[in-house]
Amino acid sequence: MTITTAIVLAAGEGSRLRSSAPYKPLCEVGGKALIDHALDGLAAAGLSRAVVVLGYGQAAIRDHLARRTASIAVEIATSDPRLPNGVSVLAAAAHVSGEALLSMCDHLVDPALYARLAKAGSGSGLRLGIDRRLGHGWVDPLDVTCVRTDGDRIVAIGKGLEPHDAYDTGVFAVGPALFEALGTLAEPSLTEGVRVLAAAGTAEIVDVSDCSWIDVDDPPALALAEGWMAQPAAA
Repeated sequence: MTITTAIVLAAGEGSRLRSSAPYKPLCEVGGKALIDHALDGLAAAGLSRAVVVLGYGQAAIRDHLARRTASIAVEIATSDPRLPNGVSVLAAAAHVSGEALLSMCDHLVDPALYARLAKAGSGSGLRLGIDRRLGHGWVDPLDVTCVRTDGDRIVAIGKGLEPHDAYDTGVFAVGPALFEALGTLAEPSLTEGVRVLAAAGTAEIVDVSDCSWIDVDDPPALALAEGWMAQPAAA
């Protein structure tokens, strides 16, 4: 069954983009806020519902979401922006029954990538969209989360990981197993949750190397994203 609910993480402080927007989810790319790119992209991929996890600047972002023309039903959960991002995932868990697509509001993503993960499902734990185009010009090698795989399974994940054979795109198909794994951790980050499932052999991959995506985390990445949006075929 194709996943129809998404979790969108949007709680962080976004300090590296503060010169472009006071709150990262409202930073505009191609004249459109990042949070709107995320929600409209999920809708274009066929998802019907999104749980958006807010933290830093949540009042302004709530107001923005309330003014949106609905392309997808939106519910809001909240998390402390000072805590690891796994806490945000757990904040959304109460709003989710079964599987969900997990994504980041600061990633611009080809809707086809979302659709592929939604169709793949979470398997026995989770599935992560990975990109094998190492050295891609849109990827910051100092900031990207790297992945080492064995067949269709994740065997290691982390920033600065060597050796690695793929990049983490920030889009996952997840189920209760991830929420349970995060719940066992004292300081639950998403990466640590993936490591728990990888150790159990239940963290798998979906190759999305043919799909475009970019993590808009700082001014250089924002400039690259603006260039992408200026292309005629851009979403």
